[in-house]
Amino acid sequence: MSDLSAPRFHDETEARKFLEAVRWPDGPVCPHCGTVNEVYENKSKLGVYRCASDECRKDFSVTVGTLFERSRVPLHKWLLATHLLMAGKKGISAHQLHRMLGVTYKTAWFMAHRIREALRPLSPEIAGPLGGKNKVVEADETYVGGKAKNRKNHIPPKSAVISLVERGGKVRSATSPMSLARRYAMRWSLRLIARPTS
Repeated sequence: MSDLSAPRFHDETEARKFLEAVRWPDGPVCPHCGTVNEVYENKSKLGVYRCASDECRKDFSVTVGTLFERSRVPLHKWLLATHLLMAGKKGISAHQLHRMLGVTYKTAWFMAHRIREALRPLSPEIAGPLGGKNKVVEADETYVGGKAKNRKNHIPPKSAVISLVERGGKVRSATSPMSLARRYAMRWSLRLIARPTS
């Protein structure tokens, strides 16, 4: 059985159950107040819960606070689109999504952009600095731009891309113009992104 024939990609109820199991392994959590397991299921609306907390009492579903929230596209199509975008070695175009999901091109384009936006890493201000006590941060830079032989009459502008890699996981990258490259750009990036050890 291939991944694409899994029930969660073809049935709305199975898709909702799958997302609930992944998002709430210990039971439903109210996204409004954070109450755990003090909810009851709304009998008139499938997949909708109501918080039993006296202060909250708000309705919610498993899609609240996710990229699937407030979408008319069925949840099983969202899960299939996410799977296709993540499983493809070279990604997948909106036209291919449109053909495979049976939605309009405009909807497929919107879904692809929303999924890619959700994958974007957090900004350094939100994620916090790299490094710290007993952490090693390595820095490297490269120059990105076209080759001179591909341009007529002038050398293409290149940008320096500086990356800081914390051993064990986190990576941050920043770009700077050619004039600021090497010494100035490295100092700037290190000051903004890395935490000093002292």
